[in-house]
Amino acid sequence: MSVYDHFRKEERPFVDQVMEWKEGVKGRFLHKLTDFLDPREQQILTSIIGQDPDVVFSLYGGNENAERKRAFLHPPYLDATIDDYQLSAYRVHYPHKFVNLSHRDLLGSMMGLGLKREKFGDILLEEELIQIIVASEIGSYVEANLQSIGRAQVRLEQVSLNTLMLQKEEWLEKVITASSLRLDVILSEIYQVSRSKIMPYIESKKVKINWKLVEQPSFQLQAGDHISVRGLGRSKLITVQGKTKKDKWRLDIGLRK
Repeated sequence: MSVYDHFRKEERPFVDQVMEWKEGVKGRFLHKLTDFLDPREQQILTSIIGQDPDVVFSLYGGNENAERKRAFLHPPYLDATIDDYQLSAYRVHYPHKFVNLSHRDLLGSMMGLGLKREKFGDILLEEELIQIIVASEIGSYVEANLQSIGRAQVRLEQVSLNTLMLQKEEWLEKVITASSLRLDVILSEIYQVSRSKIMPYIESKKVKINWKLVEQPSFQLQAGDHISVRGLGRSKLITVQGKTKKDKWRLDIGLRK
């Protein structure tokens, strides 16, 4: 069985990249620090490297609850330290009495600096407090150039990683049934709206599966998939139990509270 059999076709380029990192550590005794990986990419990396005795890896994104993390791969005779992940954290100061900023506002402004999403970690928001984590190699650039978000003037203050907010996700789990594992069918059941009302979300590029944009209503979901629908919230397909007597799929799903 090929390693590709365990992953979707669109995930193959990342699978190849992980294999290249792994061989670099094993064959040339190098160490490798990746960009920020989303949770699905972290799962793929963990699955491929597994328990290989010649490659050690760890994941870190600023604190124990981080969603996006950098991976550090190295030979077993080396030990990783926090400094190896090369993370920089900032507090965003802005006129919070007059302006409300969202995760989308911040991400849009940061991407507007011409940098890749892979260089940014989590964006943490709690009431008026906003913190961002970035790869240290772009820290000074972001600090110098992120001067406004929307119409709000902002100022960045570098802070220690141990001051970052601990944001924990809470999920409400329930069982649903669906006639198929198509994206539009599952979304209709999860969010309790008709398929005709789900379609505009897909067509207007508001749906992501495993942090990647999906525009095909017929996309087949699998156990472990994370779902994000802008305007409806986040959910995940935990397990596919099997078929009911009425030939429907019985699914365990989680809704983010």
